[in-house]
Amino acid sequence: MQSIFDYLFGQYAEYETIDVVLEAIAIIFGFLSVLYSKKNSVLVFPTGMISTVIFVYLLSKWGLLGDMMINAYYFIMSVYGWYIWTKKIDAEHVTPISRTTFNEKKISLAIFLATLVFVYLVYTAFNKWTSWVAYIDTLTTAIFFVGMWLMAKRKLENWILWIIGDVISVPLYFYKGFTLTSLQYLVFTIIAIYGYKAWKKNLNSNPQTA
Repeated sequence: MQSIFDYLFGQYAEYETIDVVLEAIAIIFGFLSVLYSKKNSVLVFPTGMISTVIFVYLLSKWGLLGDMMINAYYFIMSVYGWYIWTKKIDAEHVTPISRTTFNEKKISLAIFLATLVFVYLVYTAFNKWTSWVAYIDTLTTAIFFVGMWLMAKRKLENWILWIIGDVISVPLYFYKGFTLTSLQYLVFTIIAIYGYKAWKKNLNSNPQTA
C-alpha cells in the first residue's frame, strides 16, 4: 500500500507545502466551477476564476507554459462568459443554451488553428520542444481554448471538447507528476459527460433555442 501511495504522490515530497495547499484549493474551486457549469449556473465563472488565478501562479512557477496559457485564457474568457450568461436578450430572459451555428463552427476552427500556431511560436521562443509532452500540450491547449469560448457562448458542444481534452489530460498530468490535478481531470471527465446530458435535456425542453 505504501509503495502505491509513493508511486501516486511521492513527487509531492519535493514540493513546497504552500504549493501543495494551493493546488488543492485550486482543484476544489475547479470542481465547484464544473459543477456549477453542469447546473447551468453563472457561479461557474467566479469559482473558475479563483481556480485559474492559482493555477496560473503554480504553472508559471513550475515552467509549464502551455498549461499556464490555458488558465490565463480561462480567466479572460470567464470575464467574457460572465457577461454573456447574465446578458438579457429581452426583459425577462438571459442568453439561453443553444447549439453552435455554422458560422460559430468556422470561428471555432479558426481559434483552434490560431492556438496551435500561437503555442508553437511560444514554445519555439522558449525552447520547449524537448519532449513529446509539448506536442500533446499544444493539442490540449487548442481544444480547451475552443471549449472555453463555446462555454462562454453557452453552446452545448462545449462539453464535447471538455470531454476530449479532459480524457487526454488525465494521463498527461499524471506523467508530469501532478497526481492531484490528474485526478481532478478524471472527475472533470465524468462531470462533463453528465453536463452534456443536462444541457442537452435543457435544450430539448426549449426547442426554440436549438
